[in-house]
Amino acid sequence: MTPMPRLTDRFDLKKADQLLNGMQAIVRLVLMQKARDSAAGLNTAGFVTGYRGSPIATLEAAFALAGERVQDANILFQPAINEDLAATAVWGSQQAELRGEGKFDGVFGVWYGKGPGVDRSGDALRHANHAGTAKHGGVIALMGDDHICESSTSAHQSEFAFVDAMIPILNPSGVQDLIDLGIYGIALSRYAGTWVGIKCVKDNVESTAVVDGTPERIEITLPSDEQFRMPPGGLNIRLNDPPLAKEQRWHDYKRDAIHAFTRANAIDRIVFDGGCSARIGVIASGKSYADARQALEMLGIDEERASRLGLRLYKPALVWPLEPQELKRFATGLQTIIVVEEKRALIEAQVKELLYDLEQRPRVIGKTDETG
Repeated sequence: MTPMPRLTDRFDLKKADQLLNGMQAIVRLVLMQKARDSAAGLNTAGFVTGYRGSPIATLEAAFALAGERVQDANILFQPAINEDLAATAVWGSQQAELRGEGKFDGVFGVWYGKGPGVDRSGDALRHANHAGTAKHGGVIALMGDDHICESSTSAHQSEFAFVDAMIPILNPSGVQDLIDLGIYGIALSRYAGTWVGIKCVKDNVESTAVVDGTPERIEITLPSDEQFRMPPGGLNIRLNDPPLAKEQRWHDYKRDAIHAFTRANAIDRIVFDGGCSARIGVIASGKSYADARQALEMLGIDEERASRLGLRLYKPALVWPLEPQELKRFATGLQTIIVVEEKRALIEAQVKELLYDLEQRPRVIGKTDETG
């Protein structure tokens, strides 16, 4: 007799296709990361901490539902008194193996906080990111943003705080993307020695979708020496690291490592190539990508019609620092680029800067049209 399905089946890694909301997807994500590490011969642990608030207010309930599955995987979920103490604790998790005294090969960390919590945690986030992450640790930071101020005191947008702290940002466009970019994010964090922000807006983390939760779904490709050559001593956290050396390492190496990893894993992608006569390009990421796709569908524009119209569509997952090589490949031959993004312009300003020196650069339309 087939056993009756249970609500906790959504966290059973042997059952791949599951109906999950965004918070449940994050729980499954950390379980998947532990399983991936075990399959790679690593004895890792996980540490999840932060402070709840819409749109990530139900994360604690999702972890409670998972129950012993999380504990059995050596994952500690510990809500914090506030967001900055949580960030400081996650920073400490990356130091656990520095002197060879840790119980595990590494501890991967997940920090979560609502937009105002991002604001108040700037000091901890900056210092933790400058210090770096462990080779078998890694940290993703979940930025809970309430763009429409539905349950907040301000319509916050966390990307610019992360840019100031030099934390790269990934922007998922749905529940499946949240899991996939979470796996990529931890791998990127380990490789480049940085924290990695994951933007979490209500439309994604409070939505529900059927996802593929197979632990081995994502195959990580590390850049070759030709794509990026690691400096002596690597990029991960180290003892007695002077502050200026940390900053120099980010500018001289970590940015390039982030871009090389992004290219090697094709995290950014051209969705519609627009055919050989493409003249108009659209760039959108995260929720804005879903909005742009919906608008195109309402106009009856699929990939075939986009090719006839000469319309090219680009979906960068890494929204800061924007990867230049794939962007320039996307922009080749275009006359106009339309950047679709919410609130303040993050992608648009980078597009203009990166394409400025091209001999035939396209007009870029974003927060204003071609007439200003």
